Amino acid sequence: MRNEMMHRPVVKPELVDYLRTEQKQLPGELGQIQKEANEKGVPIIPHETVVFMQFLLGQLQPKKILEIGTAIGFSSSLMAQYAGEGAHVTTIDRFDVMIRNAKATYARLGNEEQITLLEGQAADIFPTLSGSYDFIFMDSAKSKYIEFLPECLRLLRKGGVLMVDDIFQAGTVLDPIETIPRSQRTIHRKLKKFLHVINTHPDLTTSLVPLGDGVALITKEADDVQIVAED
Repeated sequence: MRNEMMHRPVVKPELVDYLRTEQKQLPGELGQIQKEANEKGVPIIPHETVVFMQFLLGQLQPKKILEIGTAIGFSSSLMAQYAGEGAHVTTIDRFDVMIRNAKATYARLGNEEQITLLEGQAADIFPTLSGSYDFIFMDSAKSKYIEFLPECLRLLRKGGVLMVDDIFQAGTVLDPIETIPRSQRTIHRKLKKFLHVINTHPDLTTSLVPLGDGVALITKEADDVQIVAED
């Protein structure tokens, strides 16, 4: 469960250290959970992304939030705490160990009423959901981003924000595929397709931010955004 993405940021190490140590730390029990996870190398979003998400949620004040990739329940708890009064988070995960850990996190924080955890494959759960979500956070298998994008956009309201984590593969997404280890080429190819679609689609406004291993912010500019899922 080592958090590889914490050790592959796309900006210089000195700046990463500054962002992680000099920006205000999370208070209370959520901050303690963050500290414990980082000490143990448990996969959670890095602190620079935490601070950015706090700020973003404070501005957007989303009420209906969807997360794909629960992990230990840290990011869903962060969203539940900082999205504002009346916010509810629905989160999806398929791994038993993560589901158990997330439930323990929610019990520890006492936020079970704010968060609905759906257990199973996202591809199976998407058809059971209906929009419109104000904010969607996707932090799951990187090779699935391009496949999940049409469903995320179906569920996102017009003007809503889709935030996608870990999009740069430590910057190697820019490298020729011939230089990529064969075991990583599927992820490489599908991430490049994902980036091409979100950067060029006429009904999407996208900003790429070099936080952690890269974050994409996508705004849906039309009611019905048509994207064909790719292999």
